[in-house]
Amino acid sequence: MNNKKPSRRYIAYIILLILAGEAVFILPFVLARVFRATVLEVFKINNTELGFCFSVYGIVAVFSYLFGGPLADRFPPRKLMGTALILTALGGLVYASSPTFQILIILYGFWGFTTIFLFWSAMIKATRVWGGNDNQGKAFGFLDGGRGLVGALFGLLGVFVFSLFVSETEISSEVQLKAFHYVVYTSSALVAIIGVIVLFFLKIDKETEATSHEKITFKNIKTVLKLPSVWLLMVIIICAYVGYKITDIFSLYAKDVMLYSEVDAAKTGTFLLFIRPIVGVVIGFLADRSRPSIYLCIGFVLSFFGGILFASGILGQETDILFFLSIIVTAVGVYAARVLYFAVMKEGNIPLTLTGTAVGIISFIGYTPEVFAGPAIGYFLDGSPGEAGHQQVFWMLTIFSVIGLFASIIFYRNSKSKS
Repeated sequence: MNNKKPSRRYIAYIILLILAGEAVFILPFVLARVFRATVLEVFKINNTELGFCFSVYGIVAVFSYLFGGPLADRFPPRKLMGTALILTALGGLVYASSPTFQILIILYGFWGFTTIFLFWSAMIKATRVWGGNDNQGKAFGFLDGGRGLVGALFGLLGVFVFSLFVSETEISSEVQLKAFHYVVYTSSALVAIIGVIVLFFLKIDKETEATSHEKITFKNIKTVLKLPSVWLLMVIIICAYVGYKITDIFSLYAKDVMLYSEVDAAKTGTFLLFIRPIVGVVIGFLADRSRPSIYLCIGFVLSFFGGILFASGILGQETDILFFLSIIVTAVGVYAARVLYFAVMKEGNIPLTLTGTAVGIISFIGYTPEVFAGPAIGYFLDGSPGEAGHQQVFWMLTIFSVIGLFASIIFYRNSKSKS
């Protein structure tokens, strides 16, 4: 996107990217984030077992990042992304059938393939092309902020559908199961519809098309691996993504520690989702006025303080205001880092034509929290039930925030010296 007033075509393009970018993760992650307590009850599993499902997803995803990256340099985004959305929605039919734990593991492995191998790098490359030379912060800010808004709206819709079948005080297992099934069916239908729209209408112009036919070669991979910024981004994304995974437990924290009802706990998870679009847009605009890596550092500082607040044990039943303020501080930090870790690719001198390959390689290491974060969180929560387990999880956030901050400072200094 250049500095001229964007055309309707470019506006439609980013809107479709935003819709697709969050819709593909609604079934594997957003529902579990908003309805975590309900998911545990419906599938008769504990936090460790749910973490294992996420781990299987992560194992498939890690290799999908590596091989799906070069694929994004070869084929148009709309074909890869549209197919991924439709296949992911079909998995929702299995999810709504109350599968056994074994089937649930296979389903998460399937989602690891559809959402990453076919989708992820294609989305990142399409966004980077849309941002052009001067608007990388805005592009990724709009993408992640918009995705947050879409996720929040899906969360609100899910809570609304769920609340139609349950009361605030009493809920039987049968009613809970029926309500959650309707939530899954509704979400699956919307994901499939978005997939069809993307497949046919995510059109790109000739200039963008030319960047989507780079041949898959080992020379490109070697070129990417020689860039110091690529290795630093691996560390930065590991740390930022651990923080993002930990935001999954806020609704459970509300239920276990703050003693909220299931509906109120789900509302807490949805409130968290509404913070994301605000952070995305604001940070995106700020990042384009200076170096994005500066705000990457600020994000890790905020997530560090948020982790300290939750890990310290000062939050309890009578501290509702402080609880929500702590959520805001933590979420702003986590989402700021998430918005910018691909927006700094231009600052790190990563060639546009090798974006797919670079994203694949960076994500192969950077998203390993998909493998270990879920089981680690489950281990802490189940090993020390109640507030103690939650505190251990947030100490993990604090440690990774410190590591991410140091990596971001080094990235900033390196890019500044080269410029």
